[in-house]
Amino acid sequence: MKKVYLVGFMGCGKSAIGKRVSMYLKIPFYDMDTEISKKMNMTIPEIFEKYGEPAFRQMETDFLREFRDEFCIIATGGGVATNDENIRLMRESGLVIFLNAPFRDIWRRISTDKNRPIVQRSTKEEIATLYKARKPYYMKASHIRVQTKKRSLREITKYIAYQITRLKGE
Repeated sequence: MKKVYLVGFMGCGKSAIGKRVSMYLKIPFYDMDTEISKKMNMTIPEIFEKYGEPAFRQMETDFLREFRDEFCIIATGGGVATNDENIRLMRESGLVIFLNAPFRDIWRRISTDKNRPIVQRSTKEEIATLYKARKPYYMKASHIRVQTKKRSLREITKYIAYQITRLKGE
């Protein structure tokens, strides 16, 4: 296992938890959206506007293929696991952890976020439908599923850190 991928719907806590696990285990953390933004020198909304969603999804696949080979934690984009090639790339190169958060919690976190292009152009009902459609992909992609409901960031962090160290044999 080289990489630890956090998958799940937007707003489920991938970045927040990824940063905490990174500090806890003292290993590097990368946010896929941030890395793509840096490479393109554009925000995610700008990339969506200029190139469209299909091009952005290809950038995510390219990231999985090309990103440095090191033991690290990567917070993926919410749509990454909907692509079979991405699932294969993640499962072959690391451990995939699904952060399973209830839609109610997610909506509370994302409803006013201007950096989420899909949220800005969709209704709550459309986002709920997308959440339901993507969930089976997260389940399929993951080696480990973590329920976040009624768990603190600290509890989730410790649980994931334990799973990583157990699997690494430390």
